[in-house]
Amino acid sequence: MIEIKTNIIELRTKGDTEVIDITVEVQELLTDAKFAEGSVLIFTPGSTAGITTIEFEPGLQKDYPAFFEKIIPSNQQYKHNDTWHDGNGHSHVRASLQGASITVPFIDGRLILGTWQQIILIDFDTHPRTRKVVVQFTGKKK
Repeated sequence: MIEIKTNIIELRTKGDTEVIDITVEVQELLTDAKFAEGSVLIFTPGSTAGITTIEFEPGLQKDYPAFFEKIIPSNQQYKHNDTWHDGNGHSHVRASLQGASITVPFIDGRLILGTWQQIILIDFDTHPRTRKVVVQFTGKKK
């Protein structure tokens, strides 16, 4: 029988395109939920953060924000800023390009990720905040 289990992770972030590895937290939730096989949806509510996978290592922790600064500069004029006067128009554009969710399969209670592949949350906003990450497992129990 297929079952669904939903969890919420809360993280305090610094903003400014901070990259946070959440792989361990997702795997621990999977282990605790006792699922054997299926998939997990990882989603962050809001319009200034994203979820993806990368190799979480010091170089890419610098390269990833630098990439977004190059293609969606923070010092450009954004119409969003004219409307809301909050200075985070670039944060919204970056998050929409990144995407708010990913789906990862699991087998035998283990996430199917590459050796150097981790699940990350990226906070593109301009200030610290508490972020929520929805982790929803769908699959067969052990």
